[in-house]
Amino acid sequence: MTAAADRMRTKRQAFAAPGSSLDRIVRLLAVGLPALVGVVAAMMLITPLSPRGEISFLLDRNKVAIADDRMRVDDAMYRGSDAQGRPFSLVAGEAVQRSNTVPLVEMQELTARIVLSGGPAVLSAPQGTYAIDEEQIGIPGMLQFTAADGYEIAARNVTVDLPSQTLLGNGRISGVIPAGVFSANSIRADLENRTIALVGNARLTMTPGRLQLPAEMR
Repeated sequence: MTAAADRMRTKRQAFAAPGSSLDRIVRLLAVGLPALVGVVAAMMLITPLSPRGEISFLLDRNKVAIADDRMRVDDAMYRGSDAQGRPFSLVAGEAVQRSNTVPLVEMQELTARIVLSGGPAVLSAPQGTYAIDEEQIGIPGMLQFTAADGYEIAARNVTVDLPSQTLLGNGRISGVIPAGVFSANSIRADLENRTIALVGNARLTMTPGRLQLPAEMR
């Protein structure tokens, strides 16, 4: 046992002696570890300054203007029902609501489909607005109305009330009906019964041989 212990002690002394492999490892770690710590510290300082795909910043809420909410939808559709419970739908190629506090939607390429006692009817216009609460379509340009039996009305600068299925307009109104061409300061048309009331400087140019629409003119 004594001889074996002496041999083991001699090996350990040789392994720990100056110039041994252990001594070389200790010297390498003494130089390498501080250098590695320095590299890690430098990377921690430089990395936040490197370019990234996102930007973080702080805003002073007292100095930054807050934009109103805005919603934009392609191929939008609104559904509802008229005063008699019959369904109607309103489709637009593009619909934009500038603010959620104002229930008014600006529409492009809009088409409304309603149901009359004689069958379905279609109202179409290149652009207009839709008042969500009142369920009214405002048309600054030309509106085309076509019933299932082919009856047509075209009017400019009007509003369509979908629940009551009436066409209203103030300002200088003009349009075309099967009986001829009309103009007036204001108009009220019942799309269900196909009656028109023209008020203020009313003009109706009749087309001979065409169906006359019941109308009231003042």
